[in-house]
Amino acid sequence: MILENDFVRLEVLNAAHFKYLKEFVHQVESWKLSTIQVETEKDMEDYINIAIQNYHEKTQIPFIVFDKITQKFVGSTRLYEINSKNKTAKLGYTWYAKEAQGTKVNKSCKFLILDYAFDKLDVQRIEFNADTRNEKSINAMKSIGAEIEGVLRNHTVLPDGYRRDTIVLSILKNDWQNGLKKKLEDKLK
Repeated sequence: MILENDFVRLEVLNAAHFKYLKEFVHQVESWKLSTIQVETEKDMEDYINIAIQNYHEKTQIPFIVFDKITQKFVGSTRLYEINSKNKTAKLGYTWYAKEAQGTKVNKSCKFLILDYAFDKLDVQRIEFNADTRNEKSINAMKSIGAEIEGVLRNHTVLPDGYRRDTIVLSILKNDWQNGLKKKLEDKLK
């Protein structure tokens, strides 16, 4: 499966993509606030292998992100905790190389995944989670139309032992169909 527009191409992550992602082990600042610790190439390999395993179990769709403007692979994102009974999923595990941050890459990825989830998978709710200290990520989610639902206090233990508060945001299929899709499309023009 490939999702693409004028700015990005999303390919389902596979083991061969390791060669493109290993260079980001020490470049991605967002690892500091992540629930996943990626400090070595082995960590990245494990990160990819777990994502692939979850894909085969049909609980996730992990993607590698190719920036069509720079002609480079620049990161990864995924649809996860896919729950077909409740028609819900989460969108996250998103990280990009520094040069891709602040470009149309993130909005393009989110647009493509949201459109796929709502239109093809018939998901009714997409949830986003972030560390409350990660203002950049929270602002990015709000900029695509995600609404804040609340904060889960002292919710998740990070690899360094810190107990983070997790902000929860969401987009509903009704939001998407009733104007949010068009608004996000317009931002990509």
